[in-house]
Amino acid sequence: MVNSINTAQYYTMKWFLDLFSSSLGKKLLMSLTGIFLILFLTVHLAGNLQLLKGDGGKSFNIYAEFMGTNPLIQFVSKGNFALILVHIIWAIMLTIKNRESRGAKGYAITNKKSTWASRNMAFLGFLILIFIVIHIQNFYYKAHFGTLPMQVYDGTEIKDLYTEVAFIFSQWWYVAIYTVCMIGLAFHLWHGFTSAFQTLGLNHMKYNPVISFIGKAYAVIVPALFAYIPVKMFFFS
Repeated sequence: MVNSINTAQYYTMKWFLDLFSSSLGKKLLMSLTGIFLILFLTVHLAGNLQLLKGDGGKSFNIYAEFMGTNPLIQFVSKGNFALILVHIIWAIMLTIKNRESRGAKGYAITNKKSTWASRNMAFLGFLILIFIVIHIQNFYYKAHFGTLPMQVYDGTEIKDLYTEVAFIFSQWWYVAIYTVCMIGLAFHLWHGFTSAFQTLGLNHMKYNPVISFIGKAYAVIVPALFAYIPVKMFFFS
């Protein structure tokens, strides 16, 4: 009985590894992690919009404190960082494999039939990776390991991350980098949103136009709102 269970576990693991080491498996994993990251962006944007409430940072600081101390949120956060890493590694591997399999001539022909965003997903992903590293250093690291001033709300003392964010968003070069990276994110989502649904087989002639519209709207609105926050704080705070 034990041997049968071990054999079943072995073949299950082998099937799993074979699937995600294949081109189809890599694309599937890219799509799944991509959809998760889309959901993460939506939640993250909702939190960042607290910066614009005009209450001196109270709403944002309370939000940041909750996100930084809730065990479930922290578990999801760590998982999100892992998925981002997997998404980037798989993207690089797929790009290399696709270019090797098509060759220079085949790649040029394919490029004529594709969009700029689809041809440059690896570059856009790398641009986003640079932004994430800078973003983590300036916000996540300082929020969790740095020394921040404190504020008292309703008798509870919490870290004043808002002051740090306001300071960083008062620097033109960071606002410029942030905005450029959000443009890169928009192009990445423009292709990646609908591509993820297609890879997972969640497409149908009847619903494809709706998925395409939602994907393109999301690719424009979400990065635009992310960029709007530092631009507004830079010019009007």
